[in-house]
Amino acid sequence: MAGTKSRRRRSGGRAGAAERRGSAAIDQMPWNPPVNIDAPTEPLDQGGIEAIHDGAMRILEEIGVEFYNEEAIGILREAGCTIDGDNVRMGRDFVMEMVAKAPSRFTITPRNPDRKIEIGGRNILFGNVSSPPNYWDMEIGTKVPGNREMCRNLLKLTQYFNCIHFAGGYPVEPVDIHASIRHLDVLYDKLTLTDKAMHAYSLGKERVEDVMEMVRIAGGLSHEEFEATPRMYTNINSTSPLKHDHPMIDGCLRLARRGQAIVVTPFTLAGAMAPVTIAGAVAQSLAEALCAIALFQYVRPGIPCVIGTFTSNVDMKSGAPAFGTPEYMRATQMTGQMARFYGLPMRSSGVCAANVPDGQSVWETSNSLWASVQSGTNMVYHAAGWLEGGLIASPEKFIMDCEILQQIQRYMNPDLIATGPDEIALDAIRAVGNDGHFFGIQHTQDRYTTAFYQPFLSDWKNYEGWEIAGGIWTAERAHHMFKEIIGSFEAPALDEGIREELAEFVTRRKAEGGAPTDF
Repeated sequence: MAGTKSRRRRSGGRAGAAERRGSAAIDQMPWNPPVNIDAPTEPLDQGGIEAIHDGAMRILEEIGVEFYNEEAIGILREAGCTIDGDNVRMGRDFVMEMVAKAPSRFTITPRNPDRKIEIGGRNILFGNVSSPPNYWDMEIGTKVPGNREMCRNLLKLTQYFNCIHFAGGYPVEPVDIHASIRHLDVLYDKLTLTDKAMHAYSLGKERVEDVMEMVRIAGGLSHEEFEATPRMYTNINSTSPLKHDHPMIDGCLRLARRGQAIVVTPFTLAGAMAPVTIAGAVAQSLAEALCAIALFQYVRPGIPCVIGTFTSNVDMKSGAPAFGTPEYMRATQMTGQMARFYGLPMRSSGVCAANVPDGQSVWETSNSLWASVQSGTNMVYHAAGWLEGGLIASPEKFIMDCEILQQIQRYMNPDLIATGPDEIALDAIRAVGNDGHFFGIQHTQDRYTTAFYQPFLSDWKNYEGWEIAGGIWTAERAHHMFKEIIGSFEAPALDEGIREELAEFVTRRKAEGGAPTDF
C-alpha cells in the first residue's frame, strides 16, 4: 500500500473557537502552546559543563553500556564501536558526530493539524500523566487497579484541557484488558477521544507497528505521507545503570526508519541506580541517553530525537523515590544546560511522591513543573494527574495540575512585561493622583476582564464567603469539576469512514492474537 493515494476524509478537522476553548464546564484559556520567554536557569559554569560532558564521554569510552538487542549490536559494530558481548563502548568523536545530526527542533502533526506541536527552541509543551497501574478518585476513596473506563475518562480530560498539548502513554493502565490487545483498545480510544499528538509504547514490534498503522489510518494518510514528517512519537527508558533492553531499542529502530520522533529518558535515581552525587547522576543519565541517540542517528541521520531527564533522588531512610526535591530541580536545570550544549530538545516531568491530591502533591508537582520551566524543557511529561511516584493516576490531581499549567501559560504571556505608554499608564496615575483609586477609571474599565489571570479552580473568596458556599476544599472542587467535564464531554470530529477502518483494524489484529506476552 506504499503507493496508495492519500485519503482525504477528515470532517471537522478545523477546531472551532468553542472547541478550542472547551465546553461550558469551565472557562479555560484557549489552545495556545506557550513559548518560554524567560532565560533558563543555568547553575553550571563552563567548567561544570565540560566536567559533566567529559564524565559522560568517559562512561561511554571506558565503561560502556549494555545493549540487549542483537540488531543494535550489529549496527554499532558496523559503526566501529568496541563490542564485548552485550557491552558497547563508543568514542566521543563518534557520539558527537552522530548527535550533531539530530535536529534542534521539529514538529509533530496529529490527525487534527490545528493541534500540531513544535518541539525545540523556546517552546514548552505539557502532556498528561502516563502509565500508572492504579487509580484514585474521591468517589472511590482508595487506590484501585486501573480499567478502561478510568482510562477513557482521563483521555477525555487530556482532550478537554487546552493546556495539555500531547497525549502521552496510557493515562492509567486498563488492566481489565489483556496485555496482548490492550494497545489496540487504548489506541482506538485515544484516536477517537482525542485529536492531539500520539504516543506509542516501544514494547515489542507488534505494538509499535500496530500503533503506527492506526495513527496513519486516523490521519487519512498514505504511507508516504506518514513517513514524510513526524506524526507520533515514542519515549523509552534505559534500564539504569547503563543498560538498554531489547524491545525499547527495537521499537525505536522501527519508528526511526519510518521518520517518527524518539524521546530517550534514563530513569536515574541518585543513591540507587546512579551515584548519590547530582553531577554523577546527571553524567550517567547523559551517557545512557546519548549512546541510544547516536545509534538512531547512525541508522537514520536527522531523525527527531529528544533527550530526557528523570534524575531524582531516593529517600535514604526507605529507598523510596522522591520527587519535586531541591536535588530533582537542580538535576533538571543542569540537564537543560547539557541539552543545549548538545543541541537537542529536552523532556522532563511534572511529578510528586504524594499519595493523594493534598498539599504535598501540589508543592512537589509545582516544584518539578517550575524546574521544567527554568531548565528550558520542551516536552513536560506527566504534567497533570500523577501521584505516588507514578503508581497512581487521579482525575482530581489532573485538574489541580491544570490550574498550575494555566498559570504557567499566563506567566509566559509577553503582555505581562510590556512597557509601552499604555502599560506605564502615566495618564491613569495622573488622573487618580494622590487620593483616588483605580477601580473606576477608564484605563481599568478597558482592561479589567483580561488584566489578570482568572482561575477556574482556585477559590478567592474570603473565609466567610467560602464557608457560606459550602466550605469545599480544593480536591473536592476538582472532583465536582471532573464530573461536569465528563458529563458534558464531546469527542472531536472524526470521519465515520476512518472510524470504521480503525475499528476493523482493531478487530482483525485481535483475531490475529495482538502482541505476544509472557503469560
